[in-house]
Amino acid sequence: MVHKEKKICVVGAGYWGKNHIRTLHELGALKGIVDSNQEVLSSYLKRYSNIYTHDSLEHALKKNYDAYIVSTPAETHYSIAKEIILRKKPVLIEKPLALNIKNAEELVMLANLNKVQMMVGHVLLFHPAINKIKEIIHEGKIGKLQYIYSNRLNLGKVRADENVFWSFAPHDISVFLYLTNSYPEKIKASGSTFLQKNIHDSTITQMSFPNGVDSHIFVSWIHPFKEHRLVVVGSEAMITFEDSLDGKPLKFHSKKVDVGLEGPKKIDGPVRHIKYDNFEPLKKELEYFLDCIESKEEIKIANGSNALKVIRILSDASDDL
Repeated sequence: MVHKEKKICVVGAGYWGKNHIRTLHELGALKGIVDSNQEVLSSYLKRYSNIYTHDSLEHALKKNYDAYIVSTPAETHYSIAKEIILRKKPVLIEKPLALNIKNAEELVMLANLNKVQMMVGHVLLFHPAINKIKEIIHEGKIGKLQYIYSNRLNLGKVRADENVFWSFAPHDISVFLYLTNSYPEKIKASGSTFLQKNIHDSTITQMSFPNGVDSHIFVSWIHPFKEHRLVVVGSEAMITFEDSLDGKPLKFHSKKVDVGLEGPKKIDGPVRHIKYDNFEPLKKELEYFLDCIESKEEIKIANGSNALKVIRILSDASDDL
């Protein structure tokens, strides 16, 4: 679907902003870019001749854009998003929504007060493999959901403005809330600091959800290799998703442990690959955002309320770090 009728401005053309720019151009909705680097702006003008470039948000807000995407460093999300919301313009803010609960709550409050459509870039909620896992759990194919864990490990990108927990874990927290359709009753976290004072490089967070579902999230940016792994354990079977491997395999493991009169007995059944739709999650996310602002419908996926739950968990867990 091409959204030529909508004119979107991307604020921040860096690490992740460039992906928004590319995808919006493919969708026919890219109209403006804001960045402080003139060389970056010039390079985009050469590539996309029918866009406007701005060296400040103030200049961009004077243009008649239909919506804005905030993909700047996390510490600027609050101030930039607040200006856009007060102009009553729809906005998609990259995760995390803000770096503290007070600012996150204010952004959600302002969006509601000004009747602004606000979305947060929890892109994994649009990943076809994650949606397939949700479907399998809902259909009861793994039995009772018991345990979820994720590893999000890599060497870099190390940040100075936020720790690895706030940088990496929002992805997995949003997925856990989605898969369990609930909010954790208990949150406990521990972490290690090696590179920079008061900035954690590695953390492990445990969360206990209602109905006996437990979980943990392990994140690190000082790991020797990249690993994005999600494991879902049920009473009758298990699922694994390896987002960092070629082909991004999603597997169904017919494995469980039966506890009988003779004690625990391992049932080691076959493993099969699960087929799932092949589409780019970011493209799906932006299509959803564009559809919502075109139809003026309420944003239900990755909206401000859901993003605020993620920030609350980040904040509560950080009290232990």
